[in-house]
Amino acid sequence: MSSRIFQLARATQFRAARVAAPRVAARTFVSSASRFAAGPPLLQGEGVKDGEIASDEQQATGIERFELLGRLQGVDVFDQTPLDSSRVGTVADPIIVESMYPERIVGCTGVPADSHETIWVKLDRDVPHRRCVFHLEFIGPEPEHHH
Repeated sequence: MSSRIFQLARATQFRAARVAAPRVAARTFVSSASRFAAGPPLLQGEGVKDGEIASDEQQATGIERFELLGRLQGVDVFDQTPLDSSRVGTVADPIIVESMYPERIVGCTGVPADSHETIWVKLDRDVPHRRCVFHLEFIGPEPEHHH
């Protein structure tokens, strides 16, 4: 009889424990967060095998690798083409400078090109027209405001 009471008591404890215990998700929080993270892709090369000397493509990481991958696809990711220096910019017809960032520094060498020392000019979104009459055209994403 005492063994029967023991079995009933034990069964009651297990039922109570099952009800009180929180249910565990089938997939843990950590794996879900890392699997569905919306971060940038990993820009890392495969590395080098033992006994070999690494090439730039194998060892470059981050922004350097981004630039190398762009070159392989024929894209100048930093758009380093010279600005139009065949004319003088005016307020009515400024020289357009595109930027993914709200500010950009450009060099003015005069017209014709290299007619004077380079004058470095900071353009920004608030005051887009500057000396030599450049106009900043912001083409990047609007910044998110976090408080």
